[in-house]
Amino acid sequence: MGDGVSDNDPTRGLPRLSHHELARRTGDLAAIAGVREVVLANGPEAGVRALQLRNASGLEVEILIDRAFDIGDVRLAGVPISWRSGNQYRHPALHEVESEDGLSWLRTLDGFLVSGGLDHTLFGGEYDATHYNYPPKETVRHGLHGRLSSLPARLLSVEEDWNEDGGELRVTGEVVQATAFGEHLRLRRTVAIGIHGTSIGIDDTVENLGFERTPHMFLYHLNVGWPVVDEGTRFLGRVEGHRWSSDSTADQGVPYDVLPEPQRGFVEQVWEHDLTPGADGLHRVGLVRADGALGVEVAWDATTMPAFFEWQNLRDGQYAVGLEPSSHHVAGEQAARDDGSMTWLEHGETREYRTEITILRGSAEVAAAEARIQGGAR
Repeated sequence: MGDGVSDNDPTRGLPRLSHHELARRTGDLAAIAGVREVVLANGPEAGVRALQLRNASGLEVEILIDRAFDIGDVRLAGVPISWRSGNQYRHPALHEVESEDGLSWLRTLDGFLVSGGLDHTLFGGEYDATHYNYPPKETVRHGLHGRLSSLPARLLSVEEDWNEDGGELRVTGEVVQATAFGEHLRLRRTVAIGIHGTSIGIDDTVENLGFERTPHMFLYHLNVGWPVVDEGTRFLGRVEGHRWSSDSTADQGVPYDVLPEPQRGFVEQVWEHDLTPGADGLHRVGLVRADGALGVEVAWDATTMPAFFEWQNLRDGQYAVGLEPSSHHVAGEQAARDDGSMTWLEHGETREYRTEITILRGSAEVAAAEARIQGGAR
């Protein structure tokens, strides 16, 4: 594996030229970096619109417009970072959100980012809906992680913002989750990568467009696969303790911080870690290969997403780890309503979420990230 890419990778050591010097060397800067709009055309993905962002450092990020503006494939110099489940990027018209006793969300689970929300995350159930003041609808039923991931977005803008030092590629879309006599919430999302570098920025704003007080919950399911996830891969985080773990963690004995090879019939393990934020107010976690050659670091605002889950899906043919910043803890919606921790949005109220994902290439970047993530951990 070396430093995470082929030893012959030509992107290693390329000079970082100014905009002017790059323009002297090509008739179209799209040869260096840019955004391409495509439509997937085969199988269950047929008709799904996507944006392909590519930069000069070999970072490739796919935005699935018709899948809640979530992130599909992520690659660095051709090396896959994201996980593929086998579900494919199914067109939202194929999704049956109410089926399988609320577990049909698992059929949308594929790619790097699958978002949960906007009014519910975590396991499903039936909840009071009298705040919507519609007598025939006294309760509302939610499935696992809500409805968001099966909703298409509206593309608002594509920007290729070049400057003399490099610049940025930015795409913005919005998803509206609404029903008559119910929630009317809007997610506006901007995803950005630099012309150079290996970081992905996600800026999300959720707003209540309706005039009824509405619950809001939000979660990122960031899914990392091989070759980052492999035997000996380490989880990094300032873990002060474990708020909760699934029964399977005791039954199987697989630790949260070092991964085994894939296992036949492995039962998913989920941990809710209590993390301590850094002095900058950010939570940070990471996954790094045992050889220190490749990794992923995630940093986010600890105020709006104070909870964090680590999802270990280590069975043959599924092998992945999910890093899950969350607005709410594992007890879920009813507990949050009961203890007063539920986020309620009045008309026009918003919540903002800022997250940065960095792909770590080579031992020096991995070591620097480990120092950032683990600094001061007990």
